[in-house]
Amino acid sequence: MHDLNLTTSWVGIASLIIFVVGYYFIAMEDKYHINKAKPALFAGTFIFMLIGFYYALNGLDGKHLHHEIELLIYEIAGIFFFLYVAMTYIEAMIDRNVFSALRYRLVSKGYSYQKLFWITGLLAFFISPVADNLTTALILSTVLITIDKETKAFLVPAAINIVVAANAGGAWSPFGDITTLMVWVDKKGEFVDFLYLFPASFLGWYVTAFLLSRFVPKGNPPFIQGEKEVHIAYGGKVIIGLFALTIASAVISHQVLHLPAMWGMMFGLAILKLYVYRMNREVRYESDGTACPRVNIFSFIAKIENDTLLFFFGILAAVGGLHFLGFLEYFTTLYSQFGATVVNIGVGFLSAIVDNVPVMSAVLKADPNMGENAQAQWMLVTMTAGIGGSLISFGSAAGVGVMGKLHGIYTFSSHMKYAWTVLAGYFVSLAVWYVQFDVLGIH
Repeated sequence: MHDLNLTTSWVGIASLIIFVVGYYFIAMEDKYHINKAKPALFAGTFIFMLIGFYYALNGLDGKHLHHEIELLIYEIAGIFFFLYVAMTYIEAMIDRNVFSALRYRLVSKGYSYQKLFWITGLLAFFISPVADNLTTALILSTVLITIDKETKAFLVPAAINIVVAANAGGAWSPFGDITTLMVWVDKKGEFVDFLYLFPASFLGWYVTAFLLSRFVPKGNPPFIQGEKEVHIAYGGKVIIGLFALTIASAVISHQVLHLPAMWGMMFGLAILKLYVYRMNREVRYESDGTACPRVNIFSFIAKIENDTLLFFFGILAAVGGLHFLGFLEYFTTLYSQFGATVVNIGVGFLSAIVDNVPVMSAVLKADPNMGENAQAQWMLVTMTAGIGGSLISFGSAAGVGVMGKLHGIYTFSSHMKYAWTVLAGYFVSLAVWYVQFDVLGIH
């Protein structure tokens, strides 16, 4: 880190104003009908343009800035390409009727909105520790929108449930969330240490889900009697298997091969492209005798939510700019003043406002004194950074992903109506952590 603290300089003040204004327009997406990617991308790029201008104007050595940008690009690329591949696979599965077939099976069995709410929430909680919270949220929000595209009274609580469940499920696994992965890689906890967060994560999610379930309408999603059964199209089951293999290769890349997780994801994309090539080599016919249309992988790529990708680029760049200017260093000095427990709980609220990745990055870089029970405190900050992001719709990668999938349905304002249920679950998680880790010493 460079020695300059630019928080009180004109570039620091201007950058903070740009961030706050950009953040306002992101939060007010519904009011101004401006896509959240636009203000995020503008703020993120403009802040660093200003920093570069400040360096040039004052004849400062640009090596520190260049190095910081390189690190930031590496961080953004890791998330950007991970998302890029996950979204491509999801579009491929949509094309092969995977989610339509799943919808038919769920709806034709006569499951009510209530039952579907709990099924999707439980799946999110138990898939995210393996497949990571973002991928899980993307898959299950796709399931939601195929079940029912219209009923917001079901879709909004169910979307919040998926985001909260995916984030809570990701918190008790070393590779369930980017932040937990960072803590593990930094050797702040062993593999088994994270598993002790299961009770706090599960009970916190369950309380939120229970409260949300009271707002889910009675009745069943629309199902027309005699509706034609939907089957997974040719190649769909293989693509599901390849997606599982891709997630596994991402985990292996990071844990065993010492490569970025996105490298394994891009390897999985290469395999998908080769499989689609093989699919197109086989001439198949429809029931009426006409040849099946060729599968074009670039049509899948064309359908991914580019606004979600650009939002991540913008918000991570903006927060990276504030970090470079010295703003994120302030809150880490609070550890010595207020104690680790209070500040770590506060990190959860901060990660809802600012993305949890740079917040956790700032904590790890500062490496504050966590006190006598350091291991328990590192688990607390891991949990709060992970589940705290659920408090606001775009406070976590999972939330942003679902906002992209349920565009115009799951928004900042629709989330905030039920935010109190998430807050209640957050406090339950904290209470469980306190009893388990601090009182009983089980960790």
